[in-house]
Amino acid sequence: MSISNRRSHPRVVFERGIKTYIMGIDGTWRRDCIMHDVSESGSKLTVEGSLEGLVIKEFLLLLTSTGKAYRRCETAWINGNQIGARFVFGRATEKTPPRRKISPPPQSAKDTIQISEPEVRRIKENASSDS
Repeated sequence: MSISNRRSHPRVVFERGIKTYIMGIDGTWRRDCIMHDVSESGSKLTVEGSLEGLVIKEFLLLLTSTGKAYRRCETAWINGNQIGARFVFGRATEKTPPRRKISPPPQSAKDTIQISEPEVRRIKENASSDS
């Protein structure tokens, strides 16, 4: 069985490659690269320039030059200047804290307005005379 038949997600292969960038999680380094293929779970990249001395266990794959579209990745494999990038799902980062449901604050007696019985009758009378 070939590798392509064992893949759990189909790949899209780019004939000429797509210009992308990789950047360290901490933002201290960035390299130009070419994306050769992509799937739901990862991508194959060729890095322009040296990888020597870089901490490349995890990195960001920047899909635009401004970095507005990106994916967090971990290194699946390295072969020379080619990298197999595995997309990281479900991990919270410092930049994107986990989302949580926001509920209204509990009401306390201090938040409640007390209205006397005569005032309630007056409000009801005014409401019925307005209609």
